[in-house]
Amino acid sequence: MMFVYLDNSATTRQYDEVTRQMKEAMDDFYGNPSALHSLGLASEKRIRTARQNLAGAFGAREDEIIFTSGGTESDNMALYGIAHARKREGNKIITSKVEHPAILEACKVLEKEGFDVVYIGVDDKCRLDTAQLRAAIDEKTTLISIMAVNNETGTIMPTDEIGRLKGRSIFHTDAVQGFGKVDLKNSGADLISVSAHKIHGPKGVGALYVKKGVNLPAFIVGGGQERHMRSGTENVPGIIGFGAACQIAMSDFDGRMEKMATVRNYLRDGVCDQIKDVKVNSPEDGAASVLNISFLGTRGEVLLHTLEQDQIFVSTGSACSSNKKGGSHVLAAMGLTDKEIEGAIRFSFSEFNTIEEMDYVIEKVKGAVERFRRLGSFR
Repeated sequence: MMFVYLDNSATTRQYDEVTRQMKEAMDDFYGNPSALHSLGLASEKRIRTARQNLAGAFGAREDEIIFTSGGTESDNMALYGIAHARKREGNKIITSKVEHPAILEACKVLEKEGFDVVYIGVDDKCRLDTAQLRAAIDEKTTLISIMAVNNETGTIMPTDEIGRLKGRSIFHTDAVQGFGKVDLKNSGADLISVSAHKIHGPKGVGALYVKKGVNLPAFIVGGGQERHMRSGTENVPGIIGFGAACQIAMSDFDGRMEKMATVRNYLRDGVCDQIKDVKVNSPEDGAASVLNISFLGTRGEVLLHTLEQDQIFVSTGSACSSNKKGGSHVLAAMGLTDKEIEGAIRFSFSEFNTIEEMDYVIEKVKGAVERFRRLGSFR
C-alpha cells in the first residue's frame, strides 16, 4: 500500500537537514543568546544567520525580521499592534471574508473594542473584489490585512495592487501559505507573517517582517529580545531550523514550484476526466500547493477517513478551524452551496509528491466516490 501525504497546507514534514541542524543546536548551541560568553555568542551568531536567510527571502533588511512562535502570533502582533498604535488616526480596519481564523478572530476582538472592521468579498474562485476594497479605503482606514495565498483554495491575492491602493494605511499580509510558494519580495506589504512548519521547518516558530519605519509597539515585554518587540529567550533550535528550511526552500524556488504545479495539474485533470460531477474550486492560476475540489454526492469528512484507510492523507479545509462546527467560511464566501461545501476536499502538495502517487490517489478517490454515490450515502 502506498503512503501519500497531501495535507501540506496543514503542516509539512521537516527536511532532514533541518532536523540535523536542530539536533546540533540542542547538543552544541545551548547557550543563552543574550549571554556575553562564547556559548551565548555562538547561539546568537546562528540566530543571526537564520535572520539573514529570512531577510534574503523577503528582499529585506536583517533588522526587519522579528522571530515569533508562529504565524498566529505574528498575525496577532501585527493586527493588535497597528490598530492600537494608530487608534487616534482612525479606527477603520479592512480585511477579507476568507482570511485565516488568526486574522478573523483578532478582528472580532478589535470590533468589541470599538474598531470598525470591513470585510471584503471574493468571487467564485476566491479572487478578491478589488473594486470593493478600493471603495472601502478612506481617511479613517489605518490598517489593511489581506492574505497572500488562501489556505483553502490556493488563490493568490493581488498584494502588489493592494500596496498601491493602501494610501496612508499600513498593509499587513498573512503569508503563512504564500511563503515558499510565491515571490514576496515585491508584495507591497509593510508587515508580513510567516511560519516555519509550512516550508518543511519546525512547528512553534515563525516570523514577522516589519518594514523599516513602521511603528509597531512591543507585543511581549521583558528582556528586550527581538528589538524589544518580542521579549523572551529565543527558541534557538527552532530559529536555526527555520533558517535552514528557508535556505533550502529558496535555493531552487522555480524548480520546486514547477514540480508541484505538474503534480497538482495531473491530479486535477485526472479527477475531472475520471470522476463525474466534480467542481474545482481552486483557480487555474492559483498557488501550485493547493487544489480544492467538491465531489458532489459525497461528504468530504467521510471521504477523508476512507482515503486515510488507503494511507492517503488530505483535509476538508483549514486545520486551524477543523474543530469548529459548520462548513468552510471560505467556500461559503465564494458562493458555494451547502452540498458543494460538504463534499469539498483540499489536496495540498509539497515538492516530494509524485505523478505515481497521483495515479494511486485518482484510483482510490474514484472508487470511494462511486461507492458512496451508489449507496446513496449523501444525506
